[in-house]
Amino acid sequence: MNKVAAFLLVVVLASLLGAARAEEAGKGGYKIIKKVHLDRDGGWDFLTLDNPSRRLYVTHADSVLVLNADTLKPVGTIPGVKRPHGVLLLPELGKGYISSGDPGSIVVFDLKTLKKLAEIPSRKDTDVILYDKPSGRIFTFNGDSRDATVVDPATDKVVKFLDLGGAPEFAVSDGQGHLFDNLEDKNRVLRINSKTLKIERNWELKPGESPSGMAMDTKHHRLFIGCRNRMLVVMNAVNGKVVQTLPIGGQVDATAFDPDSATVFNSCGDGTLSVVREDFPNQYHVVEDAVAEPGARTMAFDPKTGFVFSATAKTEAPPAPPNETPKPRRRIVPGTLEVLVIGR
Repeated sequence: MNKVAAFLLVVVLASLLGAARAEEAGKGGYKIIKKVHLDRDGGWDFLTLDNPSRRLYVTHADSVLVLNADTLKPVGTIPGVKRPHGVLLLPELGKGYISSGDPGSIVVFDLKTLKKLAEIPSRKDTDVILYDKPSGRIFTFNGDSRDATVVDPATDKVVKFLDLGGAPEFAVSDGQGHLFDNLEDKNRVLRINSKTLKIERNWELKPGESPSGMAMDTKHHRLFIGCRNRMLVVMNAVNGKVVQTLPIGGQVDATAFDPDSATVFNSCGDGTLSVVREDFPNQYHVVEDAVAEPGARTMAFDPKTGFVFSATAKTEAPPAPPNETPKPRRRIVPGTLEVLVIGR
């Protein structure tokens, strides 16, 4: 077989494979398959799944709820965390970490007992938290202070506060010594060297605006960035080029990627779960905007079941706003927090 014929054969086989994957993914069918009422007051933020132990952590009000991921029955509570956002689990150290937005700290707790071990000072609006294995460091991304807190988990001491030059939202690690963070107010993506703590690249996200969620296909070096202008931006993590944009729901806040099914999930506050499928690393298509619940803007993907966990609560219109507050937020109805299980 000559080179031209071999090339054409590869193209045809790739096209057939892509069509088969597209047909399979196009079936969609994601829906709410379970709701669990938690009878809790106040707001909520991220959900974090510990797959090996089958525990689901839900940050909420001034505590973190811990549920059995299979039954969604309560396992315990980590109390006394002001404005909790994210949860990071380091089972090799037997510790977990919670980012606390007010006044800005990182709460350390014991994974077995759920008891508080320490509290590490951070910065205002300490939000997203992650662990980078190559550097052995914990990073939090702090919205209002426009920086990142770097912590050594061996000592639970702050190594550095890293100025980011903008308000960070979500961040991911590629597992090879780089972090990627989107700047919500700048519409840009940073590539950070996790060992030298230097910002190596600062890429424009256009046409994406007000980025929020972020996930990564580490095998193919693709970033998936959920933007508030109802757009998912697929970016090449090597050169920062925008590969493709796709329409998603409104008020997106979290994005997740399942490498086994090559599926990107976007949980949107407008009550939809936008599902996108990868045909090739440079070609994607929208499977569906599945119906969820209004306010279900954060999520955790479960690789064991293929389900998505999300949370929401009922809200009601606030009283007539005073002149100095033209657009107050809707009020959360007490005792209505619930966890949703979305699957097919």
